Amino acid sequence: MKKTLFLLFICSLIACTNSVQLPNNGVLPQPQEIISDKGFFELSSSTSIISVEGQYGTVVSALNDGIKTRTGFLLPLGKKAKSNIVLLREDSSLPTEGYRLTVTPKQVICEASDNAGMFYSIQTLLQSIQTYEGKKVIPAMIVNDAPRYKWRGMMLDVARHFHNKETIKNLLDVMAYLKMNRFHWHLTDEDGWRIEIKKYPKLTREGAVGNWSDREADPKFFTQDDIREIVAYAQERHITIIPEIDMPGHASAASRAYPEISAGGKGRWAGFTFHPAKESTYQFLEDVLTEVAELFPGPYIHIGGDEVHFGNQVWFTDRQIQKFIKDNNLDDELGLEHYFLRRVSAIVNKLGKTSVGWDEMIASGISSENAVIMWWRHDKPEQLKKALSEGFKVIMTPRIPCYLDFVQHESQEIGRRWSGAFNPLATVYEFPKPVEPIITKKTDQILGVQGSVWTERMADTKRLYYMIFPRLVAISESAWSVESVKNYESFEERLKSFLSYLDAKGINYFNPFDVESTPEPWGPTKQDVIAEG
Repeated sequence: MKKTLFLLFICSLIACTNSVQLPNNGVLPQPQEIISDKGFFELSSSTSIISVEGQYGTVVSALNDGIKTRTGFLLPLGKKAKSNIVLLREDSSLPTEGYRLTVTPKQVICEASDNAGMFYSIQTLLQSIQTYEGKKVIPAMIVNDAPRYKWRGMMLDVARHFHNKETIKNLLDVMAYLKMNRFHWHLTDEDGWRIEIKKYPKLTREGAVGNWSDREADPKFFTQDDIREIVAYAQERHITIIPEIDMPGHASAASRAYPEISAGGKGRWAGFTFHPAKESTYQFLEDVLTEVAELFPGPYIHIGGDEVHFGNQVWFTDRQIQKFIKDNNLDDELGLEHYFLRRVSAIVNKLGKTSVGWDEMIASGISSENAVIMWWRHDKPEQLKKALSEGFKVIMTPRIPCYLDFVQHESQEIGRRWSGAFNPLATVYEFPKPVEPIITKKTDQILGVQGSVWTERMADTKRLYYMIFPRLVAISESAWSVESVKNYESFEERLKSFLSYLDAKGINYFNPFDVESTPEPWGPTKQDVIAEG
């Protein structure tokens, strides 16, 4: 009798222990719905991972790697246990990229209709692991979740300052953790050509020399093998890479290598544009884009199209260009710019891809069926309205608040401001609410949100990370979470656990909770604040 009473007492203690309600404060971005319950699921070395349909191989690996990082042990696969079983199974009724995560004291069930949704359920599961009384546990709950937007992106400029393969992979890891799925890779610009093109070796031999800080720096670029490795790494994390070959402006690096295809301006803008009146220019670009298309299996190639007027002074006096304008019945130099973009977009379409361009491209005459627009000029909301009214799919990445080269705190001295405005974390988090009156009736045309990282003043990795984090987290929640579940106070609490995640990965960041603890890194050269507007 005493033995029976003792066992009942122990069982009651276990039941009470497992009936506590643990907070779940670490999930980023905020899910559509979390229904919390009492109790928890305990992870142990005997917990099994079961894939009901026998698929999701890469997801199983991601789950097990993440569990080992957080617990120190790997889980056996496919061996059914009496309890503590992690189940992965398909549910075709769930939305694209969406998932359902069910946690009880006996088991965890991850359900999704596709591989991406299953991968995102794993991110939520891993973020939910806590330590409770010395055990690794997951709070009991049901999470129903799906993304607000299809495009949840980050752009990295490696032309102004080169950032290496390890850095790219670290960023892809963090993007995956945050359920981001588009990496826009700005590979060419004035300061450097950073992608190997086999047919034109001087693009990297000569065009990759220098950077924004040092015009004589040794050439740095990604080989085609590097590109394939990074693309495969991204695919494993359900991230599509969008390469950008900027044109017809921002072509100075290409002009240094092959001056015969250049028609840029003078002085500061020498070599800034490709020559728009030579057939050899279009053949060169088709050759380049053909190699680019083979390296990047995603559906998009970004062709730039911005700021051509900065350096097209030669166009107004060059006889061949003026004759070309007349012979092709183009109104003027702007008409020639639009002609150029239409021709290059047609090349991209012929290669089986869709063109992406900055918002100057709206006026080019390219069909909205064949191109996607990135709205970047925050001071020109009419460009967003025009793109939508003309039927374009749009990605929103306005300078304010989505450019991460703008300063993020009043105390910071390096970076951009616009009429005094900059991009603190709270302002980034609020987006896209300020433009909701414009986009509300056109939600089917809004592909998503992107944070853009221009690297003129980010010469080293420490500074690069400092400017990106933690604002990229706010971008991720703005792109994933519907407005009704966003809450900045909740976001700040969840952000604290993310900073611990960055600490574990050795990634530098600005700490908005303790500004003095994370002083602004200067990098190799100290630059003044850039005031615009």
